[in-house]
Amino acid sequence: MTAIGWRLAMQSALYSSDGFFARPHSGPAEHFRTSVHASPLFAGALLKLIERVDAALGHPKTFDLVDVGAGRGELLTALCARLPAGLAERVRPVAVEMAPRPERLDPAIRWRRDIPSLTGLLIATEWLDNVPLDVVDTDDAGRLRKVLVDRPTGTETLGPPADPADMFWLSRWWPGPGRIEIGWPRDTAWADAVASVRRGAALCVDYGHRRDERPAFGTLTGFRDGRQVTPVPDGSCDVTAHVAMDAVAMAAGVPYRMIRQRAALKALGVDGARPPLDLARSDPAAYLRALAAAGSAAELIDPAGLGEHWWLWHTVGVDVPLT
Repeated sequence: MTAIGWRLAMQSALYSSDGFFARPHSGPAEHFRTSVHASPLFAGALLKLIERVDAALGHPKTFDLVDVGAGRGELLTALCARLPAGLAERVRPVAVEMAPRPERLDPAIRWRRDIPSLTGLLIATEWLDNVPLDVVDTDDAGRLRKVLVDRPTGTETLGPPADPADMFWLSRWWPGPGRIEIGWPRDTAWADAVASVRRGAALCVDYGHRRDERPAFGTLTGFRDGRQVTPVPDGSCDVTAHVAMDAVAMAAGVPYRMIRQRAALKALGVDGARPPLDLARSDPAAYLRALAAAGSAAELIDPAGLGEHWWLWHTVGVDVPLT
């Protein structure tokens, strides 16, 4: 048995040639449900932000719309289908993803593995939770040591002491004993992503926590076929951990706002309210459509589910309100 740190294990398990995100399945939606997959109302809300950023930029000749961690291009496909006249012909959609390009994806959507420089809007929906990180835990003597994992089995052991970079990060962002997920790789990834925005905005949507609410036992877990499973880093399942959102926000080095998804979506018109019963009598078909929309909206803003996600909003060179 050869044990390695979780960061290397996650990198291989998720992004190698035989990793989870490169395997020939239909995409992440087959294994876990995100806001993108839950309802078209999510794309509709993001469209309002796109229009705000476009107006703040003065309706540029080219508007870059970049989706980082694009899955199979579902969000960009939904957004492009909703773009109004006058904006659709100016938008340049770009999917950033490690997996191969889907065969039937709209040819207008560019597909690449790295984040381009852009003027417009960068979106990252449940991307940072899959950026690999290391885990440390407290031994019986109270020392923080790196957690090692056997790739084929998922068996964990305690390894060497946490290294200086890890100790520096946790001293500021996750102090105290317990099991700690070292978040500086996410900080670096997000800072680089925001730095790619010449003018415009960047939006991170993810599940996470702040310094005063860090989980004592960590959050590292796996998902396969719609079920939560033991995070075995062999490429057979998603391996994910919640994001230290406040650390990520500060790392970008530009102004930000951070609110829960339920508050953001309600401000953008997704409220989950049931349609009036009078509509059922006057137009039953319309009532059923409105009732279905209310159900999907309720899932997006559920405080015990997707509504608990964080929206982290940065603007660069423009002033664009999130809500």
